Formats: sequence, C-alpha cells, structure tokens
Amino acid sequence: MGNSHSHASAPGLDIHHRAPRPLAVGRKRSQAFSTLTLGCAPTGYAPSLPSYRDYPFQEDASVSDREEKRSFDPPPVYALSTTPDLVEDGGASVAYGAFLKQYPQYQLTWIVDALRRSDFGRLERSGETYVDYMGGSLYPESLIRVHAGFLTRSILGNTHSVSNASRLSAACASEARQAVLAFFRAPPGYTVVFTANATAALKLVGEAFPFSEGSSYVLCADAHNSVHGIRKFATARGAGVHYIDSPAQGGVEESEAQAVLRQHRPCGAGAGACLFALTGQSNISSSKNPLSLIQFAASQGYSTLLDAAALAPTSTISLAETPVDAMAISFYKMFGFPTGVGALVVKESFLARLERPWFAGGTVDVVQAPGTIVTMTGELHERFEDGTINYLNLPAITDGLRFLSAYLPFLPLRLSSLTRHLITSLSDLRHDTTGTPLVQILSRPPRKVLRSVGEQSDTGSVVALLFLFPSGQMIPNSFVEYAAQRHNISLRTGCMCNPGGAAALLGLRQAMSELPCDATLRAFEQRMGRELGVVRISLGLASDFRDVWRVIQFAKLMATDEARSALWDEWLGDNTGVAL
Repeated sequence: MGNSHSHASAPGLDIHHRAPRPLAVGRKRSQAFSTLTLGCAPTGYAPSLPSYRDYPFQEDASVSDREEKRSFDPPPVYALSTTPDLVEDGGASVAYGAFLKQYPQYQLTWIVDALRRSDFGRLERSGETYVDYMGGSLYPESLIRVHAGFLTRSILGNTHSVSNASRLSAACASEARQAVLAFFRAPPGYTVVFTANATAALKLVGEAFPFSEGSSYVLCADAHNSVHGIRKFATARGAGVHYIDSPAQGGVEESEAQAVLRQHRPCGAGAGACLFALTGQSNISSSKNPLSLIQFAASQGYSTLLDAAALAPTSTISLAETPVDAMAISFYKMFGFPTGVGALVVKESFLARLERPWFAGGTVDVVQAPGTIVTMTGELHERFEDGTINYLNLPAITDGLRFLSAYLPFLPLRLSSLTRHLITSLSDLRHDTTGTPLVQILSRPPRKVLRSVGEQSDTGSVVALLFLFPSGQMIPNSFVEYAAQRHNISLRTGCMCNPGGAAALLGLRQAMSELPCDATLRAFEQRMGRELGVVRISLGLASDFRDVWRVIQFAKLMATDEARSALWDEWLGDNTGVAL
C-alpha cells in the first residue's frame, strides 16, 4: 500500500495511520566552513537557518571535532595573498596590473581569490582552465570533505520508515527544505519539492498543470529545451502555445512580452488556466529578463513559472519581492555538488491546483489493489516526490547553500568585471595576416558598470561568440573545441539546448520557421552550409583573472596563421575534423 512506512500491522489498524514526522533528530554540523565561508554570510540568511541538534555519535566528540577542524579548516583569511599566482610567461602580471587599473573595484572581491586558493587548488595543479560554469559549477573541496565526513560518521536510511536511520534522513531533508526557503527568502506559503534537476522540476509543472481548451502557454523563444518541452503537455490538452520573440541579442523586450501576455490572457469565467514561463537568464545569450514580468503576468490572470537554473548561481533571488508561483533550480549549477538533485520551490496554493497524471511510492497514503481508490499523502510536497528522495545527498544542499551565501554578494561585481574585460580583449584581436577580426561576439554584453559589492548585474557572465577565418568565414566550432581541449581549456560549443536563443544570435529565425517536420541537425547544417551553434565561455564561482587571461592567450594563438594551421592539420589527422 502506497507510501508504506515499516511499522507492525495489527488487526483493526487504521489504514490511514501515518508515523509521526521526526522532530528531535538532527545532525552534528561540521566546523569545516570557518572564516572564509561563514564570515561574510549576508544579513538575513544565517539567522533563518533551522537549528541543529547534536546527533549522538559513539566517538569522543571533543577529539573528533579537534581532528576535523585541523584537517578541514582553510588557512585564515589574513594569511592569504589576494594576488593570483601569475607564473605564466607572456606578461600575465603586467596584464593583471592593467586590468586592475581599469577595474579597481575588482579588488573588493578579494575573498573569492582566497576561496580559489583554499577550495579550488586543483585547477592550478591540473593546469586546466574551466570556463563552462553554465554547464555546471565546480564544487568546493571543503564541501566534499564535510559531506564525506558526515556520511562516514552517520547511518542514514530510507525516509519511508520510522527507524533511527530513517529519522535522521528525514531530519536532514527537513533541514535542506528550510535552507532552500531561507536562501531564496521565501515568505510563508512556499514549500520545496526535491527533483532530479531543474528539468525534472519543469516537467513536473508541465505534466500536472490543468491545461484545457482555451488555455494558453506563453514562453520566451530564448529558453531552454526543458521550457519548450512543456508545450507538448499544453497542446495535448488543447491549449494554445504562444512565443515571445527574441531580439538579435536574445532575451525579450519587456513591452513586447507584455503585449503577448495581454493578448492571450484568460478571459471570462470559463477561461482555461494559463501558464507563463519566464527564463530568468539565458544560458546562451547571457540576457537577464525583467522579473517584473512575473508580477505583470500574475495581474493578467496567469500562473507563473520561473526557470532560474542559469540565474540562481550568481544572482540574488527574493521570492518575497518576486512571488512567482513556481521556480525551478539545479543545485550542481549553483555550487557544483551534488549532481542529481534539483528543486521546485513552489507556492503550496499552486501545488494544490496541479493534477498529477499518475502516482508512485512516496506520493500516496492508500492504494486499493486491485481497484481504483487512491488516497494521496497529506504532505503536499510528498505528493510530487516520486519514490525515495536522494536522502544521502540532501545534507550537502544545506551546507552548499550556506557556503554559497557567503560568496554570492561578491560574484556579480567580480564576474561583470571579468566578462567586460574578456569581451573587450577578444573584440580587439585581429588576424596576423589580414588584420580582420578574429571573433564575432553574439551574446549580450553587460552595460551596467558595477562599483560595489551587492549590486546586481544586468546580464549573466556568458560570452557566446564565433571564431572567424581571415576571410571572415566561420571557423568550425568543432575545431575550436578541439583546439581548446589541446590547450587545457574546458569550454562548450553548440546550441546549448536553447534553439530559440541560438536562432536569434545566429540570425536563423526565418530558417528555423521553415524547418520540415522531419528535420535533423545534420540536414539543417547542410542546408545552411556550416556548423550551427556558438562557442560559449561562461564564468562562475571560482573564476579569476587567470582563467580569462588564458582564454585570451588561446584566442591570440588562433589569430596566428602558423599556429592555427598546425592545429588544423592535427585535427584532420586525428579523424576528428570534418571539412565543410
């Protein structure tokens, strides 16, 4: 029967009985997040965290704590230099000095330089330049140590029980929910549904939203495939799908978005339920869309959904200020670990309106078998968490949010400075043989100049571009990715699972509208006569000047005919290259 907690059955037992929720079991918090992590927590977050109770370990707690602290604590802040270790040849130190003259405010983010040393030293040890934070953030090493230490000391069990191990898991899950709500400043009335990722959270809304004849689903063209995919659920129930077009640099124009929302809003008492999905930040164009569209859509009668997967890692989101009905996030994009866990942060009133097309273990109280009777569980969030939640990883969510809260205020200022410098430097590069531009920047550049910690940027920290031959033709993205890999640079190429955004940046909206129903990417590329997609460089939590400088040095290499030709020959020789 349904969500069967393991308790003894007895004749006459009320089948609706549920074991009480564990209240008194907590987990012992590690001291690994010390000065660097917790010393700069924004006012309002730390006090709202749930209280933690000691878990009764068998070991001598005082000895364990001392050993753990000696092992895990980073060096004190005052002992860390804030200047990157610029040991490369080619004038990196000189370039850094020039950068600081242009962006002196960057030095206000010195604590992230200390973090780079304490938690991301593997970047320097490996020699890898990681610039794919939009694909996934890098995890801080201390977060892994803290979580591994907790797992090695603790006994966790399936939450669908009442054993001590299960009670500890349930307590950790409750901590994680409260930490998510606190991090996003959610007012009363919100809850958290844990999912596999942001995609699963978006699908959960799409499959359960009460679309019907006369309903509308309104979304941005510059959106992730997971947002586009909801249109399948809408059309299957007879709802209309309506797009907000993107300008050449992606995103939306606020006035046009409002016009589309007015045109397709629910009208009359019998109108179907309408849903508006807003992409908070594009993962390809770097555009940030105005969150005020959430309030506007709500005023027009829409339910509202925010895809915050790309926005949450580097921007402050307050659900008190922007009370969206539901918001989808992925934690690995925010702080790198764990993968396989996302969340739908959602109003309970909205969740109660959703109609799930099925039920599963964990979502029900009683199931008649054989028969048709199903009684859903009393806890709203449990009705949407199919099967067993990822209880071994949920404790890392609490620690990860606590970790990120200390550094999030510094990231917009830091990343905006680095992104501006990267765009300017790449735009200035010319081929050594013809003097023609090496790159074409396609994404939206930041226009707002940030001066102080806590300010929010008007764009993300994504640079989408094309590399060009001296003739002005596009260098194949697959070759650029191969050459970058050969120089230990982790970037990404392609359409980034965002066809509308890619079409806007590449000027392919008309061609996109003319696609046949059996279109394939290969056929589309053959028709256009070139590879489709962009080169994407994205910065994040651990990025510093060294990363940007190395990308620029790589680009300079691509502007040199001799070096580029040698890489081209290697590419073809490895049977990797395809001549177009």
